[in-house]
Amino acid sequence: MPKVKTNRVKYPEGWELIEPTLRELQAKMREAENDPHDGQRKCEALWPIFKIAHQQSRYVFDLYHRRHEISRELYEFCLDQGYADRNLIAKWKKPGYERLCCLRCIQPRDHNFQTTCVCRVPKHLREEKVIECVHCGCGGCASGD
Repeated sequence: MPKVKTNRVKYPEGWELIEPTLRELQAKMREAENDPHDGQRKCEALWPIFKIAHQQSRYVFDLYHRRHEISRELYEFCLDQGYADRNLIAKWKKPGYERLCCLRCIQPRDHNFQTTCVCRVPKHLREEKVIECVHCGCGGCASGD
């Protein structure tokens, strides 16, 4: 007889400490997804979603790597369950990408001339001082700023 699958997830120790913040960020995400985007450009409608996804990933990253307040088991659980973006966190660990806003900003195929996003250029090297990224609305995520 086959095993019966259940939807019960076994939460690791320490989950109750971070659950309220993650639930709050998920509620904000649902709200941002359901917001009407009348009068906005197509790309501007996605900016709040990118921002909240960044906040979630940064929260989990800071708890584990910076403040050492959660266990590795809980950290892996958050990554596996989709509370944080594993690939974005992997980039944050590399030098020069500590403040990266989203992965689309460093993908050459998404930009003119096969380069990175304009938000990755340090502020002192820019011709225009105020810039918004087309993909995520970031004002500048270069680590040298």
